[in-house]
Amino acid sequence: MENIVAIFAWLNDVLLKMTWLSDGVRWFVENVFGLSVATRLGGSVHFFIYDVFKIFILLSVLIYTLSYIQSYFPPERTRLILGRMTGIKANIMGALLGTITPFCSCSSIPLFIGFTRAGLPVGVTFSFLISSPLVDLASIILLASIFNWKIALVYVLLGLVLAVIGGSLISYLKMEKYVAEFVTHHQTISGDDEDFSMTAKERRTFAWEQVTDIFSKVWLMS
Repeated sequence: MENIVAIFAWLNDVLLKMTWLSDGVRWFVENVFGLSVATRLGGSVHFFIYDVFKIFILLSVLIYTLSYIQSYFPPERTRLILGRMTGIKANIMGALLGTITPFCSCSSIPLFIGFTRAGLPVGVTFSFLISSPLVDLASIILLASIFNWKIALVYVLLGLVLAVIGGSLISYLKMEKYVAEFVTHHQTISGDDEDFSMTAKERRTFAWEQVTDIFSKVWLMS
């Protein structure tokens, strides 16, 4: 048990808090700028440089990782997986897929409409809709870096429970009738023989394109 705790502590310090980066920036500030990090000015310069590089590295890794995972779960494949299940099992799967598929709240709404039109139960799609923007890898990593892994895991569990309960309640109360007709107008779900495969090189290219695209947009807006 102590070894596991030590491993998590090492991962938290090296990968999330990046203590090595903090030490490197401290050396740079003190030896290049001639400022002591113990002073207000030196501490502020250290904090700014350290946080800029830390956030840049974390975001790059997170965006690349999430985009790589997303390449395995396009909306069509997610819809087919959910279409095979019913009941509470479908709600749990919807919540889990919402967690591992990195769709934001903006993209989750069109996905929800598409899933509902494909004939998936509204309750199941709501479980997906709740968990997708609420729980994702980015929020887990950021919470773990700011607090610890226990807080991050509790957040994940609570998010999944809320998604399953919310979707199950909607199914139990039969609230499909309150959804606009244009949303519930069913369309045919594609067959299982549809090909969603990508090569490893295509996945890496797709993930890198997402990183460069997001950072280019952020750079233009800043």
